[in-house]
Amino acid sequence: MKKRLQALLLAGCLVVGTLCGGCSGQKKVADTEQTAQAEPTLADFAMVQANAGELNVIDDKYRTYYEVFLYSFYDSDGDGIGDIRGLIQKLDYINDGDDTTDTDLGCNGIWLMPVMPSTTYHKYDVTDYKAIDSEYGTLEDYKELIRECHERGIRVIIDFPINHTSSKHPWFTQATEYLESLGEGEEPDAKVCPYVDYYNFTKDKKSEVYYQAGNSNWYYEGKFWSEMPDLNLENEAVREEFQDIVSFWLEMGTDGFRLDAAKEYYSDQTEANVEVLTWFHDMVVKENPDAYIVAEVWTDRSTYAKYLASGIDSVFDFDFGDATGIIANTVKQATTSGAEGYAAAVGQVDETFRQYNENYIDAPFYTNHDMARGAGYYSGDYSENQTKIAGAMNLMMSGNCFLYYGEELGMKGSGKDENKRAPMLWSDDASADGMCKGPDGMEAIKMKYGSLEQQQNDPLSVYNFFKQAIRLRNRYPQIARGVAANEEKLSDENIAAITKTYEGKTSLLLFNISQEEQKVNLSGVMSDASIGGMLLTGEEAAVLEDGTVTLPAYSMVLFTEE
Repeated sequence: MKKRLQALLLAGCLVVGTLCGGCSGQKKVADTEQTAQAEPTLADFAMVQANAGELNVIDDKYRTYYEVFLYSFYDSDGDGIGDIRGLIQKLDYINDGDDTTDTDLGCNGIWLMPVMPSTTYHKYDVTDYKAIDSEYGTLEDYKELIRECHERGIRVIIDFPINHTSSKHPWFTQATEYLESLGEGEEPDAKVCPYVDYYNFTKDKKSEVYYQAGNSNWYYEGKFWSEMPDLNLENEAVREEFQDIVSFWLEMGTDGFRLDAAKEYYSDQTEANVEVLTWFHDMVVKENPDAYIVAEVWTDRSTYAKYLASGIDSVFDFDFGDATGIIANTVKQATTSGAEGYAAAVGQVDETFRQYNENYIDAPFYTNHDMARGAGYYSGDYSENQTKIAGAMNLMMSGNCFLYYGEELGMKGSGKDENKRAPMLWSDDASADGMCKGPDGMEAIKMKYGSLEQQQNDPLSVYNFFKQAIRLRNRYPQIARGVAANEEKLSDENIAAITKTYEGKTSLLLFNISQEEQKVNLSGVMSDASIGGMLLTGEEAAVLEDGTVTLPAYSMVLFTEE
């Protein structure tokens, strides 16, 4: 470790000398040798020095969201299950609200996976839409969380499953009991039991996703699981229920909603699903015009783009995520278009989405709770570099970037869902304060890059790389808000060149997505360019000299015009 730090310190001194004109060579070497004897700090290193500067965090809908699965995040009461009070205790890890400190990640949004009462560990089967699951705490705990988040400039959106409820929800249990009470040939009457119209009941078992309703002669639709009966979202009474529920959470201070499984409201019926989202959007913004809505529509981009016609802010940009998405395939060199393909795809986002909603906000992500974690996508000598640069390719995209908890540590987890939702790796000691036990049935997972305790003081760690990427997002508003375009003159198999245009100014992001150093001549593209920041996966720094930039393997440089 000490040799690695000293090498980085030398690289930092050299890059500062290159960018700032430097001083006499003899004095530089002497100073370097003397400093190398002391224990270096994070501030001594090239990437940190290049990214130093005042942050410019704008209080609007553009955010960097941190997805939290409370069950596995931080345990405040010693029962092995994460909870709201545990998250409150760790808010300063996500964002301490002070832009002058460098000890927090810098995320200014939190997406909470479901927090409502449920029969399962994942809690996507809701039994009560106006309460907090007792494993996680109380409504008072939630109110405190919102207060603490808002004091830090963090907005909170909650997972909102409206495609289905739990089979233990009172709406469903009362409907089932009523159907069981009907005599032979007797038809249900919504005037007697309105809940029979809340779900998709039928006398015919239409497919394998229909299940018998108790001991009755009726069946119900359960697209995901027999214990998750699908709601009838055409029913006006159901919509009135959700209007009341939405009002409840907005009054609690919630800043928006992540809509689960929007493609399945009416399975693969885009027009009908867009109508549901239009109703939901209009209902929400009538109460809070600043509320943020993002929908999960797990399909191809040409299809999920159409959902933006509903007026909601965002749909998750699935094309870039997962082990076979654009980012991972580019990093693994699994595409014939190479790095240029990534740049071209980023450049096509605005044209694709704007035709449906000119006020859209893209919602790129790399992994989430339904996908294998990114650190497991790569193997070999360059796997750590690839893990880092893939994270940068997500975090440098326009819109609201989403970061799944633990990705900033390079956590692993694949296979069954429980493995993808393993405990946040605060410590290598599973019995340390706050450590969670993880979901029942989770398999043993050998983590690759160590815990936060191991990584936080290592300038070359995955954790510190992600912190620097988020810092750049917070320093340059154009990264999130700029319209992206592929700079075709510079992009090639190894280089992804992307411009961001915002408020009349253009910045350039250059990614070297290869194992070798690359040189790029900026003349004719940005003649007055200066380095505004860089993301380095190794010890070598990027250098700009006479209009040509030298990019180390797996690195990114941000250029601004003087």
